[in-house]
Amino acid sequence: MSSFYSQNELNELGLESFGSNVMISKKSSIYSPELIQIGNNVRIDDFCILSGHIQIHDNIHISAYTALYGKFGIELCDFTTVSGRNIIYSATDDYSGSCMTNPMVPEEYTHVTGGKVTLKKHSIIGAGCIVFPNITLEEGTAIGAMSLVNRSTDPWGIYVGIPIRKIKDRKQDLLYLENDYYTTKLRKQ
Repeated sequence: MSSFYSQNELNELGLESFGSNVMISKKSSIYSPELIQIGNNVRIDDFCILSGHIQIHDNIHISAYTALYGKFGIELCDFTTVSGRNIIYSATDDYSGSCMTNPMVPEEYTHVTGGKVTLKKHSIIGAGCIVFPNITLEEGTAIGAMSLVNRSTDPWGIYVGIPIRKIKDRKQDLLYLENDYYTTKLRKQ
C-alpha cells in the first residue's frame, strides 16, 4: 500500500488539473482543490497544506510540513524546490489594531491584503523559511534555511537572513543539466 494517492484517488480529489507522475502524500491536506493546478513530475510530502489558488508546474518537490496559503495566488515554476517546514503566504491580516483578524470574523470587519507569490524556474527555499505575500523569487534564486523572505529577489542570487539579504551569486551550471535532462527525455520517447 502506497503512502501516496493512486491515480484514481487523485481523480477523486477534485483538483482543477494534474499531470503525470504526481505523487501527493495521503497525509497532506488540500483545501479548495478545484483551485489547484499540478503539472508533471511533482511530489508533495507528508503533512503539507495546500489552500487557495495554487499553480504547480513541472519537476517540483514540496517537502514535509510545508504550507502554501494561496488566497491571492502562488505559482511554483519548473524545477523549484520547497524544503521542509516552510510557509508561503499570499495574504496577510492587518495587525495594526484598526481591524479584526482571522478567517472566522466576517470580511467586513477585517482588512486582508496580499498579492501573488511566484517562485520562478530553479528557485529553491531552504528549510524553515517564511515567504510573505506579493513576492517574486526570480529565476535561480536560492533562499537559505531559516530565512524571512519579505522582498522580491534578483535572478541567480543566494539570500539568507531575517530579513533576507543577498550574500552572493548562484552558479548557473544547472542550466546545462536541465538541457541534458530534456535532451535525454526526448531520446527516450
